[in-house]
Amino acid sequence: MTDDVAHELAQVNIARLKAPLDSPQLKDFVDALDPVNASADTADGFVWRLKSEGGDATDIPVFGDSWLIVNLTVWRDANALTAFMYQGRHREMLARRREWFERLAEAVTTLWWVPAGHRPTVAEAESRLLHLRTHGPTPYAFTLRTSYPAGASAPVPGVVPEEGLGCSL
Repeated sequence: MTDDVAHELAQVNIARLKAPLDSPQLKDFVDALDPVNASADTADGFVWRLKSEGGDATDIPVFGDSWLIVNLTVWRDANALTAFMYQGRHREMLARRREWFERLAEAVTTLWWVPAGHRPTVAEAESRLLHLRTHGPTPYAFTLRTSYPAGASAPVPGVVPEEGLGCSL
Protein backbone atom coordinates (compact mmCIF):
# COMPACT_ATOMS: atom_id res chain seq x y z
CA MET A 1 0.00 0.00 0.00
CA THR A 2 1.42 3.42 -0.90
CA ASP A 3 1.56 6.36 1.50
CA ASP A 4 -1.07 8.18 -0.55
CA VAL A 5 -3.49 5.32 0.04
CA ALA A 6 -2.44 4.72 3.66
CA HIS A 7 -3.14 8.31 4.71
CA GLU A 8 -5.97 10.82 4.45
CA LEU A 9 -5.88 14.57 5.00
CA ALA A 10 -7.54 15.97 8.12
CA GLN A 11 -8.42 19.65 8.26
CA VAL A 12 -9.82 21.85 10.97
CA ASN A 13 -10.95 25.42 10.84
CA ILE A 14 -12.53 27.43 13.58
CA ALA A 15 -14.39 30.71 13.52
CA ARG A 16 -15.61 33.14 16.16
CA LEU A 17 -19.21 34.15 15.59
CA LYS A 18 -20.14 37.84 15.43
CA ALA A 19 -23.63 37.08 16.74
CA PRO A 20 -25.62 34.11 18.07
CA LEU A 21 -26.45 31.42 15.53
CA ASP A 22 -30.18 32.18 15.89
CA SER A 23 -29.71 35.89 15.16
CA PRO A 24 -30.88 37.61 11.96
CA GLN A 25 -27.23 38.51 11.22
CA LEU A 26 -26.31 34.83 10.85
CA LYS A 27 -29.51 33.64 9.15
CA ASP A 28 -27.92 33.28 5.69
CA PHE A 29 -25.00 31.35 7.17
CA VAL A 30 -27.23 28.98 9.13
CA ASP A 31 -29.58 28.51 6.15
CA ALA A 32 -26.61 27.55 3.95
CA LEU A 33 -25.14 24.98 6.38
CA ASP A 34 -27.24 21.98 5.36
CA PRO A 35 -26.86 22.51 1.60
CA VAL A 36 -23.11 23.12 1.88
CA ASN A 37 -22.64 20.10 4.13
CA ALA A 38 -24.69 17.96 1.73
CA SER A 39 -22.49 19.17 -1.11
CA ALA A 40 -19.35 18.28 0.86
CA ASP A 41 -20.73 14.84 1.71
CA THR A 42 -20.96 14.00 -2.00
CA ALA A 43 -17.79 15.81 -3.16
CA ASP A 44 -15.09 13.80 -4.88
CA GLY A 45 -12.47 12.91 -2.28
CA PHE A 46 -14.60 13.67 0.77
CA VAL A 47 -14.19 11.07 3.52
CA TRP A 48 -15.78 12.30 6.78
CA ARG A 49 -16.90 15.33 8.79
CA LEU A 50 -17.51 15.92 12.45
CA LYS A 51 -21.15 16.39 13.29
CA SER A 52 -23.41 16.25 16.28
CA GLU A 53 -26.88 14.74 16.40
CA GLY A 54 -28.08 18.00 14.80
CA GLY A 55 -26.20 17.13 11.59
CA ASP A 56 -23.50 19.80 11.82
CA ALA A 57 -20.80 20.77 14.32
CA THR A 58 -22.05 24.19 15.42
CA ASP A 59 -22.89 22.94 18.91
CA ILE A 60 -19.61 21.08 19.50
CA PRO A 61 -17.34 23.05 21.85
CA VAL A 62 -13.84 24.05 20.80
CA PHE A 63 -11.20 25.67 23.03
CA GLY A 64 -13.87 26.11 25.70
CA ASP A 65 -15.21 29.21 23.92
CA SER A 66 -18.95 29.22 23.23
CA TRP A 67 -18.49 31.81 20.45
CA LEU A 68 -16.16 29.54 18.47
CA ILE A 69 -17.49 26.99 15.98
CA VAL A 70 -15.48 24.16 14.48
CA ASN A 71 -15.35 22.45 11.12
CA LEU A 72 -13.37 19.21 11.19
CA THR A 73 -13.19 17.04 8.07
CA VAL A 74 -11.12 14.32 6.42
CA TRP A 75 -10.35 14.27 2.69
CA ARG A 76 -8.52 12.00 0.27
CA ASP A 77 -5.90 14.71 -0.33
CA ALA A 78 -5.33 18.46 -0.62
CA ASN A 79 -6.53 18.55 -4.22
CA ALA A 80 -9.94 17.17 -3.22
CA LEU A 81 -10.20 19.64 -0.32
CA THR A 82 -9.30 22.69 -2.40
CA ALA A 83 -11.56 21.63 -5.27
CA PHE A 84 -14.48 21.64 -2.85
CA MET A 85 -13.47 24.81 -0.98
CA TYR A 86 -13.36 27.06 -4.02
CA GLN A 87 -16.50 26.05 -5.88
CA GLY A 88 -20.26 26.33 -5.56
CA ARG A 89 -22.03 27.27 -2.34
CA HIS A 90 -18.92 26.84 -0.20
CA ARG A 91 -17.13 29.45 -2.29
CA GLU A 92 -20.11 31.79 -1.84
CA MET A 93 -19.93 31.29 1.94
CA LEU A 94 -16.18 31.98 1.95
CA ALA A 95 -16.79 35.25 0.16
CA ARG A 96 -19.21 36.33 2.92
CA ARG A 97 -17.31 35.04 5.97
CA ARG A 98 -16.47 38.54 7.26
CA GLU A 99 -20.22 39.21 7.65
CA TRP A 100 -20.55 36.32 10.10
CA PHE A 101 -17.17 35.78 11.75
CA GLU A 102 -14.61 37.91 13.58
CA ARG A 103 -11.19 38.31 12.03
CA LEU A 104 -8.84 36.45 14.36
CA ALA A 105 -5.16 37.17 14.98
CA GLU A 106 -4.08 33.52 15.27
CA ALA A 107 -4.12 30.73 12.73
CA VAL A 108 -7.62 29.25 12.51
CA THR A 109 -7.00 26.46 10.01
CA THR A 110 -4.57 23.58 9.94
CA LEU A 111 -4.08 20.32 8.09
CA TRP A 112 -2.39 17.05 9.00
CA TRP A 113 -2.18 13.52 7.68
CA VAL A 114 -4.02 10.74 9.49
CA PRO A 115 -3.93 6.99 8.90
CA ALA A 116 -6.71 5.96 6.53
CA GLY A 117 -9.85 5.28 8.56
CA HIS A 118 -8.82 7.46 11.53
CA ARG A 119 -11.41 10.02 12.63
CA PRO A 120 -9.77 12.91 14.50
CA THR A 121 -11.25 14.34 17.67
CA VAL A 122 -11.73 17.99 18.56
CA ALA A 123 -8.96 17.65 21.17
CA GLU A 124 -6.61 16.35 18.44
CA ALA A 125 -7.59 19.23 16.17
CA GLU A 126 -7.03 21.77 18.96
CA SER A 127 -3.59 20.28 19.61
CA ARG A 128 -2.63 20.48 15.93
CA LEU A 129 -3.87 24.06 15.65
CA LEU A 130 -1.94 25.11 18.77
CA HIS A 131 1.15 23.40 17.37
CA LEU A 132 0.83 25.35 14.12
CA ARG A 133 0.44 28.61 16.06
CA THR A 134 3.51 27.87 18.17
CA HIS A 135 5.87 26.37 15.56
CA GLY A 136 4.54 27.42 12.17
CA PRO A 137 3.97 24.82 9.44
CA THR A 138 5.62 21.44 10.07
CA PRO A 139 4.71 17.93 8.95
CA TYR A 140 2.71 17.67 12.21
CA ALA A 141 0.44 20.64 11.42
CA PHE A 142 0.57 22.62 8.20
CA THR A 143 -1.36 24.82 5.78
CA LEU A 144 -2.41 24.60 2.16
CA ARG A 145 0.34 27.11 1.31
CA THR A 146 3.02 25.13 3.15
CA SER A 147 2.11 21.47 2.92
CA TYR A 148 3.99 18.24 3.51
CA PRO A 149 3.62 14.76 2.04
CA ALA A 150 1.95 12.00 4.02
CA GLY A 151 4.22 10.17 6.40
CA ALA A 152 5.95 10.90 9.68
CA SER A 153 4.32 13.73 11.57
CA ALA A 154 5.90 13.93 15.01
CA PRO A 155 5.33 17.19 16.87
CA VAL A 156 8.19 19.67 17.12
CA PRO A 157 9.46 19.62 20.71
CA GLY A 158 8.69 22.73 22.67
CA VAL A 159 6.27 24.30 25.05
CA VAL A 160 2.72 25.03 24.00
CA PRO A 161 1.27 27.82 26.17
CA GLU A 162 -1.25 26.78 28.83
CA GLU A 163 -3.06 30.12 28.63
CA GLY A 164 -4.52 31.87 25.64
CA LEU A 165 -5.60 28.64 24.01
CA GLY A 166 -8.59 30.26 22.37
CA CYS A 167 -8.46 33.08 19.89
CA SER A 168 -7.95 36.80 20.12
CA LEU A 169 -9.25 39.47 17.80
